[in-house]
Amino acid sequence: MNVRSRPERALPVNARGVGKRYRRGWALRETSLVVPENRIVALVGPNGAGKSTLMGLITGLLRPTTGGITVFGDRPAGRGLHPAVSYLAQQKPLYQELTVSETLRFGAHTNPTWDQPYAEHLIEQAAVPMSAKVGTLSGGQRTRVALALALGKRPGLLLLDEPLADLDPLARETVLRTLVAEARAQRFTVVLSSHVLAELEGVCDHLVLLHRGRVLLAGDVNRLSADGTPLGELALDHMRRAALEEAA
Repeated sequence: MNVRSRPERALPVNARGVGKRYRRGWALRETSLVVPENRIVALVGPNGAGKSTLMGLITGLLRPTTGGITVFGDRPAGRGLHPAVSYLAQQKPLYQELTVSETLRFGAHTNPTWDQPYAEHLIEQAAVPMSAKVGTLSGGQRTRVALALALGKRPGLLLLDEPLADLDPLARETVLRTLVAEARAQRFTVVLSSHVLAELEGVCDHLVLLHRGRVLLAGDVNRLSADGTPLGELALDHMRRAALEEAA
C-alpha cells in the first residue's frame, strides 16, 4: 500500500503537568511527557498506575483536573476523537449482527478520512471473510476487523488499551506482527498499553512507565537501555525500585 504523505505538524501528544482527580483521589498527577512521531510506544505500569486515565485524556473522553495536554497541537475538547486519532480498547465494540463488509461501510460513513481499499487490504491480509457476521468470528478475527476499522481512517496516532488481552498467544503474536508492519510502512505512532511486558520486546521502541499516577520513566528504549537491557526487565527493575522506596 502507498504511504500517504503528511504535512509537518505538532507532536502526537504533549502533556504538561497534567493531573486527573476522581472522588477517590488522584489517578494521574503532575504528568509531563511527549510522544514523538513514528514510534511504537509501550505504556506500562501496575494496575492503578494511570494508564487508562492517560489514554482517556488523550482521546478527550476525560478532562484534566490540572495542567494541559495537546494532540497534534490541538487541545482535546471532549467532543469526540481528534480526526487523526484512532482508539481501540480491550472490549473492541463492534456490531455483532453486521457483516465484516457492513462494518467497513460503517467506518466509511463515520470517518471522512476513510481509505476503503486499505481497510479491505487489511481484512484480506487477515483472511477474514467479508460476508461473515462479526458475531461468528473468532477472537483473533474480531481483533483484526477492529484493527482494520481503526486503521482505515488513516490515523496519525493509534491508541491501543489492552486490545490483545483476550487472545491466545499465537493470535497475539500475529496481530502484533501485523501492527508493527503497518506502523512502520504507514508511518503512524502507536501507544500500546499492556500488562504482558514480554510481548512488547522487539515491538516497542519508546517507553512510558507510570507508577502511582506519575511518570517513572520515559524515552526511546535504545537510550534508556544503552547496555542492552530488555524493555520488560528495564520496566520491572524501575517498578521494583519504586516499590522498595515506598516501603522504606
